[in-house]
Parts: sequence; C-alpha cells; structure tokens
Amino acid sequence: MFLSLSAAAFGEATLELADCRINAGPGYPGIEARCGTMARPLDPSDPESPTIDLKVAVVPALNLEPEPDPLVPIAGGPGQSTLVFYAGLYAAFERVRRDRDILLVDQRGTGESTPLACAIDESTLEGEYSAEQTLGATRECLENLPQDPRFFTTSVAVTDLEAVREALGYSALNLYGVSYGTRVAQHFARRYPGSTRTVIIDGVVPPQLPLGPDIAIESQRAIERVFDRCANDNDCQARFPTIRDDFAALRATLNAGPVSITLADPVTATPEIIEFGSDQLAAAIRLLLYDPRTVALLPLLVDAAANGNYVPLAAQFQMVVTALGDALSMGMHNAIMCTEDVPFIDWDAVDHEALAGSYIGPLQLEAIRTMCSVWPAGVADDDLREPLVTDTPVLLLSGEADPITPPAYADMAAAGLSRAWLLTGKNQGHGLAPVGCMPRVIAGFITSLALEDGAADCLEDAFVMPFFVDFSGPMP
Repeated sequence: MFLSLSAAAFGEATLELADCRINAGPGYPGIEARCGTMARPLDPSDPESPTIDLKVAVVPALNLEPEPDPLVPIAGGPGQSTLVFYAGLYAAFERVRRDRDILLVDQRGTGESTPLACAIDESTLEGEYSAEQTLGATRECLENLPQDPRFFTTSVAVTDLEAVREALGYSALNLYGVSYGTRVAQHFARRYPGSTRTVIIDGVVPPQLPLGPDIAIESQRAIERVFDRCANDNDCQARFPTIRDDFAALRATLNAGPVSITLADPVTATPEIIEFGSDQLAAAIRLLLYDPRTVALLPLLVDAAANGNYVPLAAQFQMVVTALGDALSMGMHNAIMCTEDVPFIDWDAVDHEALAGSYIGPLQLEAIRTMCSVWPAGVADDDLREPLVTDTPVLLLSGEADPITPPAYADMAAAGLSRAWLLTGKNQGHGLAPVGCMPRVIAGFITSLALEDGAADCLEDAFVMPFFVDFSGPMP
C-alpha cells in the first residue's frame, strides 16, 4: 500500500512513499519508515537531460500532529549514505522526532541514489599511494561509472533536496550536517534561505577552506594530543611511559620495510598473511583518531606493535578500512574533491615541512592531486566557496580532539553568521551529535531557535572513554 505525505498537513505531494524499514547494515535492527524514489534530471539545467533516481525516506514523528518542518540529517564522507548514517545514529535524534519527521535523502551518487561506486577504494584506503597506482585506479573508476560524475556535486545536490522538500510539501527544513555534510547544509541555506529554518553543523568544513593540505598536519596534531593526554593520565602514563618514543620507533621500523603478519579473517576466521607497513600504519592511526572510543585503544595498540605484536593493530586496520570502504561511494567522493577542493589549493603555500614531519607524510596529498589530474571538474556555483552570510539560527559543533575539522574551522565558518552559537567538546572527536547531553541540546535548539541556557556546561561533563591499559579495558 502506498502512503503519501499529501495528507492534510502537507498539501499536494508528488512523491509517493510506501512502508519500509531502513537499517545501518546486515545484522542491525530495522527502523520503520516510509520510502520512495524520486526521479531527478542528471543535469537540472537541461530539460532534455536523462533522469537518475534519488532514494528518499521519512521516519515519522511520534506526535500525531507534527511540526511542518522536519529534521534533515546530511551524511559526510563525501560519499556516505544518509539513510545508513541515520540508522546507525538514530538515538541521537529521537528527541527531535517527538515532534518532527526525520527526512532522509541519499545524496546523488551515494547509497541507493544512483551510487558512483568503483574499486579505487581498495588501493587508496589501504595506503597504496604511488602515482602509477593512483592514476590506474582513477581511470578504471571513471571508465566504469554508470553516470557522468560532473553532475554529482554539492551545487547540484542542494537542488535535489529542495525538490524533495517541495514534493513532500514541507514548509522549511532543519538541517543537520556532519563533516562534508556541513558543506551541503551551508550551501543549501545560502541557495534556499526561505526553505531553511535552522542549521546544525557538526565537524565543520568552512566553505572558504579547501580540504587536503591540512589533513596530515591536523592528524599529526591529534596524535600528539593523544600522547599528551596519556602523559597527564596516571594510569596511562604508568602503563605506557614511553609511548611517544615507542610510536617513533614503530614508524622507523615500518619505514624500513613492511612486516608479514598472519591474521585470521574477521568473517571466516581463515588465516591469511598480510603485509603491514608504514602506509598501513598511517591509515590505521588516522581512522582510529576519529572517535574517542577507538582513541582509547591507541596507546595499547602502539605499545603492542612496538614490542613486536602487530596483530592487534593490523586487525584494527583491517576492520576500520573495510568499514570505510563499505561506507563510501568513492566515485562521488572523487567528484566532490576534484571539483570543490583540489582546484582551489594554493600549492605554493602548502607547508611541506609540516607534511613531511607528520606520521601520514605527503603521499596522501600527492595522491589526491594525481587523482584529480584526470578526473573531470563538475558543476559548482560561483559562490560555493564563500562564507555563508545569514541570520538563520546556526549551531556549530566541534570536537577538541577532532583530527580533520578542528574547532578553528567552526570559527572560520561563523564569520558571516549573525545568529550563531559554537560548542566545543573537550577530548571529543569527529561528530558530537550522540555525545552526552547533545541530543537534548540539538532538540532544544531546533525548538527554540537558540541555544538553551546551560548547554555549554552540560557538554563539559560528557563522558570520554578512558585509555585501555590492557586488552581487558581501562583501569576499574
């Protein structure tokens, strides 16, 4: 049976929705929703353009008479499915759902919205950054894409979201964007101010800053913060008194050549031999730094590897890289990076000394530059990279220990916002929505159009996972 949101509250709708369930992947519980598919022109500026399909879902409000403006989560990546992102984090938005629908749209190129999937993730994510490998993987990706990647950019995606809003008859949207999703949210608010009621951006990407040159540098700062925090923690310092030197020694060992490790496949338990070198170490550390729960493992993993036991760190590497590869649509990721970031990098201003001194090194940035040398530039509005100027209420969230979008980025993005509130979580990582009191803070902000009293204080008390001193966990 088809259900339509054209019922009394929303007026005439052109997008029909049917009962469905969404989830974060195999083995995860399903969430009741109403789902549909909306046809959109590949090139919205061309009336004769072929169409692509957008996946849309609505998780209905608990209130039988909901407010007319839903919450719209927008996933990061770039390249992650918003439906999958929400299903894995839905508890963070349940307070909002008391009175508002949750509107989910897989951005074009991701999830079930004409995904631009390709095999480049295997070599890139595992740290194989040679120019030859990168060019080969990029060209293979382009040859196998189902659609022209030039039309899978932020500037086109915001027109899709506005079309969905109009089709479902919502009066305006409350936007929540995380990581790359903060760019989408800011640009939607710029392009459609009358359709934007509130904006929450979490792990902020300022429009004026191209991502790329500072990734390795910010990640180095993040690992240094971990070592400093360990040194100031009695249990961690007692257990890992030389962790900074141990990490340097581990890097030196793997820079000299990879080690062969026998590791059980996490699904089949079949033993396999893998090569674990400096590139794999960098990829593992970088991805583990995103979340305080995995940060809590880092001193223990580094200590074990520095003393010859590489299996725990290599196992974590396999898990996080596999999860990231499954989560991202790499063709869409490349379409964004090669249109909206790399062309605007001032290569003469890149801090090559800091890059060389980082544990990631310059190879990742060089790989991005190589990839984009053959990737076609896509559609981009002229003002995409200008700071957002608006009087719409905006809440900016940052993690003090975020390894890719530090709090300073939120300060940059707030420059043109006349009604802005900034919150920073101590020792928190990339994305604050599920942390401590933040679900209540987010719901209160959307309801009152302002940050409620005491919100900053409640974040000060948010839990941060203590360091593991052995594989049983932290000290009791």
